[in-house]
Amino acid sequence: MNDLKRLPYEPVKGLLPRPAVGTSERVITLPEPDRTSGMPLMGTLWLRKSTREFDQQPLPLKQLSELLWAAAGVNRSLGGGRTAPSPYGETVIDVYVALPAGLYRYDPVHHCLELKRAADLRSMTGYQDFVGMAPLDLVFVANHGRMQEMPPKLRETFSAAAAGAMAENAYLYCASAGLGAVVRGWLNRRQLAEHMSLNEDEEPILSQTIGRAASHVTTTQA
Repeated sequence: MNDLKRLPYEPVKGLLPRPAVGTSERVITLPEPDRTSGMPLMGTLWLRKSTREFDQQPLPLKQLSELLWAAAGVNRSLGGGRTAPSPYGETVIDVYVALPAGLYRYDPVHHCLELKRAADLRSMTGYQDFVGMAPLDLVFVANHGRMQEMPPKLRETFSAAAAGAMAENAYLYCASAGLGAVVRGWLNRRQLAEHMSLNEDEEPILSQTIGRAASHVTTTQA
């Protein structure tokens, strides 16, 4: 299938966030996304793939804006509908962005980033080496407090499906914009939740590394 190495699951002990790099703005206002940009859907699907080698060049604010809007933005002002489906119409997944300058929560309604912690948590979002070197990592956090009306046996399935839809939207934007991406489920949820300062009813369930692919990249069919 591919030459992806199967790495043993070995939790990293004593791993801590790194100091923030640059200014940790309390709020980052994102520019309005250009909804006419990008390539046709079929061409984007043809180019969609996983990348595991990234350069460290940060994304321009415009690309960051469009990436987050594609993943979880509001695309219908009436009723606040989102670009990704959600169970029972409830927003059960929050998207966090781990940047060198800090950890931010994406606010889809106001289309901005709100500072959660002034620290570099990129290396905390998974065990692979590249997660701490790429310009950003998305963390999809399930909010169990918003699932009280759902049957308990379906909450895990519904939240995973919602996070997967957001991650795939991000994948398609990256393919269209010439960026690399890889989604990851290999993370220490408890450790990451602690360093993200999440509440007890919030759980990180998926991460996604994004940036420009390095000159020589490893891609898979994932």
